[in-house]
Amino acid sequence: MAPAQVLDRYYLAITLLVTVAYQLLGFAIAWTLQFDKITDFTGGSNFFILALMTFLLGQTFCARNILASTFVMVWAIRLAGFLLFRVLKRGNDTRFDDIRHHFWKFFGFWIGQILWVWVVSLPLTILNSPAVSGANGGVCDRPAFGGRDVSGVVIFCLGWSLEFLADLQKYLWKASKPPRDAIMNTGLWKWSRHPPYFAEILCWWGIWVLCLSPATSPDSGLTPSARAAQYASIVSPLFTMLILLFASGIPPAERSQARKFHVLNSTESGTAPTPSIVRNATGSHQTAWERYKYYLSSTSVLFPIPPMLYRPLPQLVKSTVLLDFPMYRRFETEDGEQEVILV
Repeated sequence: MAPAQVLDRYYLAITLLVTVAYQLLGFAIAWTLQFDKITDFTGGSNFFILALMTFLLGQTFCARNILASTFVMVWAIRLAGFLLFRVLKRGNDTRFDDIRHHFWKFFGFWIGQILWVWVVSLPLTILNSPAVSGANGGVCDRPAFGGRDVSGVVIFCLGWSLEFLADLQKYLWKASKPPRDAIMNTGLWKWSRHPPYFAEILCWWGIWVLCLSPATSPDSGLTPSARAAQYASIVSPLFTMLILLFASGIPPAERSQARKFHVLNSTESGTAPTPSIVRNATGSHQTAWERYKYYLSSTSVLFPIPPMLYRPLPQLVKSTVLLDFPMYRRFETEDGEQEVILV
């Protein structure tokens, strides 16, 4: 069967409308009930909805379309399920403590989620669209499943496996109730401070590579605009990297960790710490700050690298090639912004 054309040949409008409607529904529920347990679930499940919808509308049941659509749905189910389980277990999501009661700030988060879901889904959306999958006349070997597709499958499967394992290791570690000043540096976390983020970036590069083959094949029947659209969907993995490197991924996680260990050290030194953290602090934390700085110097921020290889590298290499930007070492205290001076 030929792909169903809905609003446009690339499914851009219908996927945007569905995403806006779904996220606004989630916002209405979350704002009205002051309920933040569905925020991440709504984002993750939106990917599943778009993947299933474009696959069924596209009516192209070739290996490339089946695998790419299945991969996105599996990724979405795992992410949405894990985040929902985590927030239900915790009882609340502290990320929203400062914005939950401010309409425009809270609304802004949901607008950002609309942009995230729609942009990151673009490689699959365009692959399943009439402009791409309808161009081959229903023939699945135009182009045939080949080396580029296999590369995309391998990259995605590696990323998904690492993300699953890293989240599981972190969950089990927290479930063991470690001391307040303990540092998670076992398993994948020994080689990277943020292995789930590295893995998520791999996943979306894998999806883009898997979806790209029609644009690179001379016999796919694609128009120049369709080829351009497929290449342009590289914004998906790039946008994922930008979010994780500069927005809601690594920066807040690093600031939170630095502030926690700084306050633990301040508690021991006799300076005035944040009360909520003091109540949770037990035992002696005299070496916590120094151990934390050593951890930063020894552990790659993103790429998994053995500490024995990472620590001796020049700081310039770490801060440029390996993306451990100086901004990650800045954090806010009651006395203003401070920076971690590495040992």
